[in-house]
Amino acid sequence: MDQEDQPPGGRRGLLQAAATLPLLGGLALSPALAAEMGRSAKPLRAAFSNAGLQATWCAQGKAAAEYWGRLYNVDVTWFDGELNATRQRGAIDNMASQKWDFVAIQAFGIGTLAAPVRKMIDAGVPVIDMDTLIAPLEQINVHSFLAPDNELMGAAVTEALMQAIGGEGTVIMTQGALGHTGAQGRARGFDAVVKRYPKVEVLDTTPGDWDVTKVARIWDTHLTKYPKISAAYFHNDDMALAAYNVMKAKGRTEIKIGGCDAMPPALQAVMDGRMHATVRNPSCRIHGGAILAGVAAVVAGEKTGEGGIPKHVITDGPVVTRANAAGMAWMQKHFLI
Repeated sequence: MDQEDQPPGGRRGLLQAAATLPLLGGLALSPALAAEMGRSAKPLRAAFSNAGLQATWCAQGKAAAEYWGRLYNVDVTWFDGELNATRQRGAIDNMASQKWDFVAIQAFGIGTLAAPVRKMIDAGVPVIDMDTLIAPLEQINVHSFLAPDNELMGAAVTEALMQAIGGEGTVIMTQGALGHTGAQGRARGFDAVVKRYPKVEVLDTTPGDWDVTKVARIWDTHLTKYPKISAAYFHNDDMALAAYNVMKAKGRTEIKIGGCDAMPPALQAVMDGRMHATVRNPSCRIHGGAILAGVAAVVAGEKTGEGGIPKHVITDGPVVTRANAAGMAWMQKHFLI
């Protein structure tokens, strides 16, 4: 903006004024700067739930939502999904019995939460869907759906693995929960790539349900059953690293490993060679974006559709290799991606 178009004192003046005020949520805010940011003048109440805080992606998302909530004057109350569709349904039923300014949910399984979510939508509460579909978008009027292109993610990491094994050999895919639309997309991406490599045999696609204990048992069986495994693709990094520990214990670390989410432990594993590649499912961008979407809906009256927030917002992150892993770690540290 030109100097004459800036508010009195300019943006620099606003920032300087902010620096003289007490910190709030890690950021000093003058009233003028708060208004410019779209921050709520009064505390907003938001309810969040994701699949289960046992998963590092979900735990990072909670931290990101709380961080961005502090910046935008939002009190975040968490309802843990516990990696269990029945327990998450109970938590969301509880959520729906209370009053909120807005709500953000990542469902453990598609269709499991539709009834209580519709109850909140009917009450006028903006509901932001995160990462996996609560229900097909034509069946439920969520404010917006923030998610990566999971099929693209699955294809990208699978292609990296195919290149690493020279386009021939054997591969195993360990899936997430089969009712999770993100896992479904990652499986489609895997299948689409593997079909292009006739010299590659898929040995197994047993789901691990995001459960690292279950994955360790599955991979103990795989390593006993299959003397030759060229590569392994996992629907998240937690499962990939759990399987790597079993591989290491059995002296099978020649297997090329790919994952999804690009969480800090996986970034380190890529840098030190334990994992070949991962792809970023931007937990911070999705959970932080849900805060911004909710605040914009409540404070600015932003609607869904033309001129407002799209019904589906793509939040893709990059494939991560040794070349960009350190930068990705820095951006995650500051809840940017």
